[in-house]
Amino acid sequence: MRVETRIVAPTAAPSGAVLVAHDGPEYERAAGLSSRFPAEHVVLLDPGERHEWYSANPAYADTLVRRVLPALPPGPRVGLGASLGALALLHAETRHPGAFAGLFLQSGSFFTPELDPQEAGFKRYRRIVRFVESVNGVDARVVLTCGQDEENLLNNRAMAQRLGAPLVEVPGGHAMTTWRAALDPHLHRLLREVTVGPPHRTAARHGAGLAPGLRDADRPAGPDPRP
Repeated sequence: MRVETRIVAPTAAPSGAVLVAHDGPEYERAAGLSSRFPAEHVVLLDPGERHEWYSANPAYADTLVRRVLPALPPGPRVGLGASLGALALLHAETRHPGAFAGLFLQSGSFFTPELDPQEAGFKRYRRIVRFVESVNGVDARVVLTCGQDEENLLNNRAMAQRLGAPLVEVPGGHAMTTWRAALDPHLHRLLREVTVGPPHRTAARHGAGLAPGLRDADRPAGPDPRP
């Protein structure tokens, strides 16, 4: 398993953090990720066989943590991913605790039989369900975001409760425009937490104390059909 990786070096005074993005080329194209975060090393990971790799696949998680992450610049790592990309990051951190200092999980595909029976036809549905049912918590600071018009909203609320993490609910559906709108200020805050620490003692775990929501007029023109 080979994960194509592109590293964009900081163009501003470095923060010391390393931002690792699943579906990195898409985030870069549609959200201008490296321009939005000029103080970080931004690592753009190609999704490869996305439905297979990102669906709680142990082989992918092991490759990511044992081969890809050690080759990156030093510094606390924050994982960024949407949909199945978010699921895969949480799976990797659960399988390899401490791989990431922070996780920014957008519209994660945290399927459960009760909330997501409509996804039962997805070929890796059962593997995802087994993983989601096993999640109890992680050491990384975690922030979740989800569009208010998404089918994934309920399972993201349930996962936020499992993790004891904040969920930022934003206008929009399952689309890059929704994910792009939720990056600022919430991902900036998480990156600051993993480098200089939380602003208050009560925010020491899971990004506690973040603003509860974000209003933005930039609504997506249409849904993203991917899981």
